[in-house]
Amino acid sequence: MEIDLAMLARRPSFPKDLNARAATILREVVEQYVETGDPVGSQTLSRRLPMSSATIRAVMADLTTAGLLFSPHTSAGRLPTELGLRLFVDGMLQFGSLSEDERASITHSLEVRGRSMQDMMAQASSMLSGLSQAAGLVIAPKNEGAIKHIEFVALGPQRALVVIVGSDGQVENRVIETPPGLPPAALIEAANYLNARLSGDTLERLRERVAEDMAANRTQLDQLAAGVVETGLATWAKDGNAVSGTLFVRGQGRLLTDVTELERLSTIQMLFDRLETQETMLRLLELAQESEGVRIFIGAESGLFGMSGLSMMLAPARNEAQRVVGAIGVIGPTRINYGRIVPVVDYTARVIGQMLG
Repeated sequence: MEIDLAMLARRPSFPKDLNARAATILREVVEQYVETGDPVGSQTLSRRLPMSSATIRAVMADLTTAGLLFSPHTSAGRLPTELGLRLFVDGMLQFGSLSEDERASITHSLEVRGRSMQDMMAQASSMLSGLSQAAGLVIAPKNEGAIKHIEFVALGPQRALVVIVGSDGQVENRVIETPPGLPPAALIEAANYLNARLSGDTLERLRERVAEDMAANRTQLDQLAAGVVETGLATWAKDGNAVSGTLFVRGQGRLLTDVTELERLSTIQMLFDRLETQETMLRLLELAQESEGVRIFIGAESGLFGMSGLSMMLAPARNEAQRVVGAIGVIGPTRINYGRIVPVVDYTARVIGQMLG
């Protein structure tokens, strides 16, 4: 693919006389940077391209003026800026493809019988980290499957425990506040009312049905029991559908490779801390929801980490109904091998989507 020179020309500082030769040199600089991480000089490029060192230096100077390359030191070669990397990724990157053996290996490593969903997700993030030599992340929002049973257990004055058992046997519970003087019979009545309405519904659908009953005065519940029902269901509604979930990150230590500057080390530590927050999980799921396939974020483009020097590749995991049930990604240095890692992330997201569907 060729770089969109027309788009570059719309930048005020971009020289209008740059041509495909400039695109070739930009591509070579980026590819050398991805391979070695070192600044690229004109003499190195002259051994790879049918151009003189003087010609290459002149074009590199134009690319630097345009903000696509920069020189880390006065006498050093050039490195791509984040803008240069973005243009390379969007217009020049050639993506690899996975062989049948590689696909089978990924699928097999995730489809081990008897493994819990938690273990599978941990394995997926570790696998991504190993294949990318970066940090692998797997996110699955809380799976709202069918509800099997609901129970209210008195804990003491004005407190009760709401216990929800899913059809898969998973149990969740929350503590709620109850009205003063609430009799034990009201808790039993509330549980009986809800269990009588369970017919393979998810918690979200159950909330909708109860709200309809309450609004239409179709329920024969005592007023106190009705309050318990509303309060009990509301504790899950507050979480939202996307925030509650599980995030696995493996291989964070790979981001510390070759990190010597104290400021850079501090920046990556901030990234680690940020990955622990629910807000980050929600944002990652939102970004995945907005994506059809793998998206590449360079530096602060995602609006999530606000830092340079790192890139993130993120893909939605979709089930058979094409609903996003999670997100799969890799975070690494900006010189990560995009062409190799994108198909790995894409295929892993497809496998995980089928498993979480």
